[in-house]
Amino acid sequence: SPAGMVLSVLVILLLSVLYEAVKMGKAVLLRRALLALPRSLSQEALTEPQEGDSSPAQGSPSLMAFPISISRWFWFHVGQTLFHVLQVVLGYMVMLAVMSYNAWIFLGAIAGSTLGYFL
Repeated sequence: SPAGMVLSVLVILLLSVLYEAVKMGKAVLLRRALLALPRSLSQEALTEPQEGDSSPAQGSPSLMAFPISISRWFWFHVGQTLFHVLQVVLGYMVMLAVMSYNAWIFLGAIAGSTLGYFL
């Protein structure tokens, strides 16, 4: 029926928009994860200790926050993994719809991908 076809095209359009949104969300999360990485220990060893410190590692704020940064990075990585799984599932769903060889479904996927990238 025509109403069913219009609904199918709209669903594929929305899936394509969601696919692009997940792809952009994954890139934003990757950027945040890279910013959450701790400074390397070699850079920490190059800094001069302050007067009164018994050792370079004691009292260093970046070394004391090291486990917290690793924990933050781990949760960012878990989020990236979930975004990746969602992106793969959505991609396969859109691919299966396009492989129905229906021109309207194909145009809906193309329009949704274009709209999702634009937004």
